[in-house]
Amino acid sequence: MIYEVLSDVGILGPILIIVFLFLVNAIKIVREYERLVVFRLGRLIGEKGPGFVLVIPIVDKIVRVSLRIVTLDVPSQEVITRDNVTTSVNAVVYYRVVEPNRAVNNVEDFRMATAQLAQTTLRSVAGQAELDELLSERDKLNAQIQSILDEATDAWGIKVTAVEIKDVVIPEALQKAISRQATAERERRAVIVQADGEREAAGRIAEAAKTLSTQEGSFYVRLLRTLPEIATQQGNMIAFPLPIELRHLLPDPAQVRVMKQEDKGEGEEEQ
Repeated sequence: MIYEVLSDVGILGPILIIVFLFLVNAIKIVREYERLVVFRLGRLIGEKGPGFVLVIPIVDKIVRVSLRIVTLDVPSQEVITRDNVTTSVNAVVYYRVVEPNRAVNNVEDFRMATAQLAQTTLRSVAGQAELDELLSERDKLNAQIQSILDEATDAWGIKVTAVEIKDVVIPEALQKAISRQATAERERRAVIVQADGEREAAGRIAEAAKTLSTQEGSFYVRLLRTLPEIATQQGNMIAFPLPIELRHLLPDPAQVRVMKQEDKGEGEEEQ
C-alpha cells in the first residue's frame, strides 16, 4: 500500500514540474510600451500585447520590441562641403518603431540598420551643402535628412520623428577668416549707418536754416541758446553775439555800391 502511494507521488512529481515549467514559459507579461512578435513553427503569427500573453513553449518563438522613442547619437562624420571645405559634423536622430512585425521581419537588426543609414545620410546631405548653409540653415538640412531617413526606414516599420545637427567643427584658419569677414561686414554696416545719419542730419539742418532765415530775430535767439553750451566748456573765451537786427542800422553794401556808381556817372556828365 505505501509502495503504491510512493509510486503515484513519484510519477506525479515530474508531471507537476513539467506543468509548472510549461506555465512559466507560456505566460508572458508585456508592458504598455512593448509588443511581442510571435513566430509559430517559423511562421509569423503577429504582434501581441500589452498585458497578459499566452504562448506555446518550444513551438512559439518571441521577439520583444520596444515602441518608445529611441535617441540615436550619430558619431562625428568627416565631410567635404560643396565649396570644398573640410569639416566635421555630428547629429542626433529620434525614431520609434510603429510596426513591430515589419521591424523584426524585414530587416535583420533595425537598430544597427538605422544607425548606419543615419551616418550615410548625414555625410551625403552635408556634402551637398555649402559651409554657410551648415552654419545658418540647419533647420532646412535637418528636415531634409529626416525626410530621407523616414522614407528609407518606412519599409522597416520605423518612424523618424526628428533630426538635429548638433555641432559643425571647422578648421581654425577658416574660423579666423570667418571672423575677419564678420568684422568687415560690421564695419561696412557702421559706415553706411553713419552716412545715412549724416545725410539725414544735413537735410534737417538745411530745413532749420531755411526756417530761421524767414523769421526776424530767430538767429539771435539761436545764438542765445548756444551761449550756455559755450559757457560750460573749459577755456577763457567769452563770445558776445552781435544781434542780427543791427544790420538795419548799417548801410547795405549793395546800395552803397549803386549810389557810388550813380555819383560817378553824374560827375562825368557835369564834366
